[in-house]
Amino acid sequence: MGRWEPDARGRLARAALELYAERGYEQTTVADIAQHAGVTERTFFRHFTDKREVLFDRSNTLQDAMVAAIAAAPASTPPVEIVVGALQTAGAMLEERHDWSRRRATVIAANPSLLERELLKLAALATAAGEALRGRGVREPRASLAAEMGVTAFKVGFERWVAEPPTQRMKLADCIGDALAEIRALTATR
Repeated sequence: MGRWEPDARGRLARAALELYAERGYEQTTVADIAQHAGVTERTFFRHFTDKREVLFDRSNTLQDAMVAAIAAAPASTPPVEIVVGALQTAGAMLEERHDWSRRRATVIAANPSLLERELLKLAALATAAGEALRGRGVREPRASLAAEMGVTAFKVGFERWVAEPPTQRMKLADCIGDALAEIRALTATR
């Protein structure tokens, strides 16, 4: 390894995503990632527990931001609006990471174990949203239903956002809002 360079964590994340996209997740080792990032395997394990966690590194940050936004929402806001608004606010941190998010989604979609992990992270997000709503006094089953609807709108909106080419890309918050509108349209009377 050469001279010390800053941002080992960021370099590891970039190296992992590049290698996963190029070679495939299963074909990429921690040693490959560390070498590509110019660090040792020991440095890799100082930052990540395993090669899978590189792709899920910021999910706790997103969840924490969502929970904080739920707590800060005005009391008169309906529960679903609280969750969607919180996810729109929290999701703003992804706006400047569109290319990363798009590439990450492609890698995850190509690997069943990563897809399973992504779904578990979304389930944890819904659980945290439900707990935050209950903390605001929203009763069951309303808290859980609002949390699940909000996370579903986030998931569908995010999938649309990463699929759009940069020239036509909407803001993630708008994609989430559109997904919620589609959910509401499903129950509208005609």
